[in-house]
Amino acid sequence: MAEQGNIEPGKVEPGKTALEKIDGSNWQDFVGSGVAYLMLSKTDCAACNTWTSELSGFLAQTAARYEGKVRFGKMLLDQRGLTDFKRAHGEWLKDVHDLPFNVLWKGGAKAKTWPGNGVERLTNRLDPLVA
Repeated sequence: MAEQGNIEPGKVEPGKTALEKIDGSNWQDFVGSGVAYLMLSKTDCAACNTWTSELSGFLAQTAARYEGKVRFGKMLLDQRGLTDFKRAHGEWLKDVHDLPFNVLWKGGAKAKTWPGNGVERLTNRLDPLVA
């Protein structure tokens, strides 16, 4: 399996903002937890791995900005155990062709989606949700 960057399983520890590994066991809790950012990726996606590194660096430098307000996660769509996620979100997921694909959730509802990468693009969409 390709390197995912600084992804840590489970919830973000107090005082820390990191990119979490989201899979079939924790996606419902993750998307339902207030404001959450989810990167959809695949193991062989070079652009996704580049974005993972950029995003992890940004989170390490600006953790206090989103601490306690936002959870950040990455899901590998080619991993096993995502049947429930794919069934629950198949209506819009079937149209996702460009990776990485970004999804912002608020209170369990999809708030914003966009393909590609970039910290500025992320913060422009995220900041109004946490203001």
